[in-house]
Order: sequence, then C-alpha cells, then structure tokens
Amino acid sequence: MANRRMFSLDIVDTDKFLEMPATTQLLYFHLGMRADDDGFVSSPKKIAKMMRCNDDDLKLLIAKAYLIPFDNGVVVISDWNVNNWIRPDRKHETRFFQEKSLLELSNDKYILSDGLQPSDNRMSYRG
Repeated sequence: MANRRMFSLDIVDTDKFLEMPATTQLLYFHLGMRADDDGFVSSPKKIAKMMRCNDDDLKLLIAKAYLIPFDNGVVVISDWNVNNWIRPDRKHETRFFQEKSLLELSNDKYILSDGLQPSDNRMSYRG
C-alpha cells in the first residue's frame, strides 16, 4: 500500500458526492488512503469504526456505487482508476485476484462483469 493517494475533483466535487453526510465523505477518503494499488480494501468495517462512522455510511457508499462489496467483506473503490494512476514499475498487484477477475473497467470505473449479480448476503453490516 502506498503512502500517497490522489482524489479527483471529477468525483468528489459533484453534487452526488457532496450531498452525502460528512461522515460518509470522510469514510470514502479514509478507505481511499488505505486501499491497495488496485483500489481494494480488506477491512472497510474496521476503518469505519476507527473513523467513528457508522454502518449507514458504508451502506450509503455502496448504494451510491462508490464501493463494490464482495462476499468475503472486501470492497473495491469503483472510481479508483479515475482517482489514482500508478506507474507500472511502482504498482503492487492486489492479492484479491478472484475479486478483481469479477470486474471490468468501463470509462476508468470498475463495474461487475456482465452476467454477475451481487448476492444478497455478501456483506454483513451488523455490529
């Protein structure tokens, strides 16, 4: 994981983003800072608790498509490639190969590959 991350105004300066509660915005930034070089975060609930955000903040980021959750609790930041570009000689591949294989890039944004539907039980938000 890198020590420096970038955030694009194309993402965070939109009404969609700015209309979210401040705690939800804060969580987005902290998830971005702790993501691996492909935008995957292995412990989003832990980070939410550290930042004193609640489960609704995480749910809202998922509902607004800023995050894509997986069954194992990992999330990926959908706009990762808009926010960050890492030189190939400095990039460390994610350890979440299986999850990455379920995604495709569309306009530099991660989306689930065609034919894949998220399951209803992919992530528990109960504390």
